[in-house]
Amino acid sequence: MGTLSEHEPLLLNKADETDYGKKASSPVIPFVQWVIKFIIWVVFVAWATLIVLYPTEFMQGILRTMLLATIGTIFGVTGSVFLIFSGPVLVITFLSFVYLIVSPAEEFHGKKKLKFPTFRLWTFPVLVGGPFGVVSAAELIGIVFFIVYLFWAVAVYTIQNYESISKFNLPFWEESYQMLELSGLKIGSIGLFCLALLFIPVTRGSFLLQIIDIPFEHATRYHVWLGHLTMIIFTAHGLCYLVSWAMQGRLLQEMFQWNDLGIANLPGVISLSAGLLMWITSFHPVRKLYFELFFYTHQLYVVFFVFLALHAGDFVFSIAAGGIFLFLLDRFLRFCQSRKTVELISATCLPCGTVELVIPKPRDLQYNALNFIFLQVRELSWLQWHPFSVSSSPLDGKHHISVLIKVLGEWTKKLKDNISKVSEEPDKEFSTHLTASVEGPYGHASPYHLMYENLILVAGGIGISPFLAILSDIFHRIQLSKPCLPKNILVVWAVKRANELSLFSSVDIESICPSFADKIHLQIHTYITQEKEPTLEDGEVCKSTRRSHFPMTNQNKMSGLAGTVNNIWPGIYLITSTIGFIIFMAVTELFYIQPFGVTTWWLKGLLFVACMIASIVVFGGLVVVLWHLCERRDLNDAKWMEEDEKSNSVQYNKLRTYPNAYQTTVANLTTANYGRRPDFEEIFHSTSERWGSVDVGVIVCGPPTLTSSVAKECRSKNIKRSKNQPFFHFNSHSFEL
Repeated sequence: MGTLSEHEPLLLNKADETDYGKKASSPVIPFVQWVIKFIIWVVFVAWATLIVLYPTEFMQGILRTMLLATIGTIFGVTGSVFLIFSGPVLVITFLSFVYLIVSPAEEFHGKKKLKFPTFRLWTFPVLVGGPFGVVSAAELIGIVFFIVYLFWAVAVYTIQNYESISKFNLPFWEESYQMLELSGLKIGSIGLFCLALLFIPVTRGSFLLQIIDIPFEHATRYHVWLGHLTMIIFTAHGLCYLVSWAMQGRLLQEMFQWNDLGIANLPGVISLSAGLLMWITSFHPVRKLYFELFFYTHQLYVVFFVFLALHAGDFVFSIAAGGIFLFLLDRFLRFCQSRKTVELISATCLPCGTVELVIPKPRDLQYNALNFIFLQVRELSWLQWHPFSVSSSPLDGKHHISVLIKVLGEWTKKLKDNISKVSEEPDKEFSTHLTASVEGPYGHASPYHLMYENLILVAGGIGISPFLAILSDIFHRIQLSKPCLPKNILVVWAVKRANELSLFSSVDIESICPSFADKIHLQIHTYITQEKEPTLEDGEVCKSTRRSHFPMTNQNKMSGLAGTVNNIWPGIYLITSTIGFIIFMAVTELFYIQPFGVTTWWLKGLLFVACMIASIVVFGGLVVVLWHLCERRDLNDAKWMEEDEKSNSVQYNKLRTYPNAYQTTVANLTTANYGRRPDFEEIFHSTSERWGSVDVGVIVCGPPTLTSSVAKECRSKNIKRSKNQPFFHFNSHSFEL
């Protein structure tokens, strides 16, 4: 999926379609897509089979034969292990890049309307409210597969270890600690396979996540699950050795041992200690109450994998190196993007305790209504980054992006105070220098809210933010005659107090699409849980008073080095860095390791990591520089600079004369319910009666209790569904990453 021109719609015009959301194109493209997908599946199945069968003697024999054949070659055993275990991850990533490039962009932005409601594994909630949260049928299959694999691997290894030790007729005591050490070794190998997957879900711009259309905020759940599993396994690995050493009376001696040949114990102790710190602070109670502690300790991942390489050596570390390499590529790109600061177009304190920021962006930077960005305001902190859902549609304007921020914690309170101070003293010099650094946008590669003719949007509090972007996006598309499936939309919004309803004023439906009532049926049900009845001041409270504006003094916009749509430059960056890694490894082997006869495991592990990092910084950095120069050339084009200046001026004036859209339009569509929470059983039942046998997209954004309640109702209605009732497809949009 390449970068789109500003003149090309995200979806096709009807005149260009042969089937809904499907462009008439060369028959070669579908064939090429099929071939690429087939190869991806073959590589993935072969890789998964290798990992599953790795504990067996049969697979061990095949791998030993392959490794012995590579001794004496330029990359040696390390190259073979990397190719066998990490190579498939990189190959699938390269193929995903090729698939996205050859695929018409429309494939990801339009879907054929189905005649009958359909069951989908990804949108059918099966487990709700357990330790995994809301789990879909597809996710449950993955969880079961992992559990079965773990029991299988542990059972096979245990039998093998027992058979190996029983041959020597050792005393029970000696047999016990030998069994512990062998078990620790095998458990460690299982942990390496989990580690190989651990970093892939948090690679935000991953081609893998794009091709299967898993947004980053969903993928982080898999990272959390894999993180817990990985640390349980590595902790068991370490405990096996610690208990064995204690039984032999040489615990401290072994813990501080740093061998040149074989495993170095002390780096392993340091790596495991760093992992335990990250693990402990990642549990929900700690993360919720002490987010900064979680954030800072999580940077110990550098210590974790560097000392893991020192502990295990290069060829063992290379088993998990593929996923780590992809993560480091993404991390360096995000670092480069975040170095750029931008001046805000406006910063507004709404009366309901929410702040709206409008940020300038390059005209070619594309995003979707369900995307989010990471934001740093350097006037508040040079270290803290916070994720926020985008509250604006990509069709609101080419030159800005908006976010709504609920004032809840210390950082957001400082932000609000800073903006209030600027508005109270507008003539001060600092009033024009509220700056931000941005990473993103990230999220779904396709706007899946456009794929359903019937939508139920359920929000809790500030969770309405992405739905404002959805509504704006849909109304813009209707007005511009762009393909857009939604025809029936029900918004269910639960808030604590009525003044929060003023957030709806950020979507002026009448000005976007004056004739929307003829083309779409919109209902809004609000639930004010902590107020028994409307107050006399509600009419005034709902007015959104714009307080602080910052006309731009330059053309500095957020960087486009990362995002969800541009794939050409990231693909070049990936391929160039990978080639650079191969070159650095070859140079290191030919000019240092072989001439000097280096055999030290920990040193070779350190060199392996150094080559990974150097290839990204040197070769990848060169691509980033060229990418940045092309971006600057486009921004410096006089025509676009003039257009940008005009657009920012219009946006600024729009903010100054912001209409009270809540009273003029939204209030006419809203049913307000005071003093109670949404009854989802009644809501879904009445919806079923009205809409009949159709697919209904349900999107939830709010606290976990709200998400669980909606998921339970979707599951219940789908299980009890009769022929003339809808199928509810559950989707969640998380604002807690």
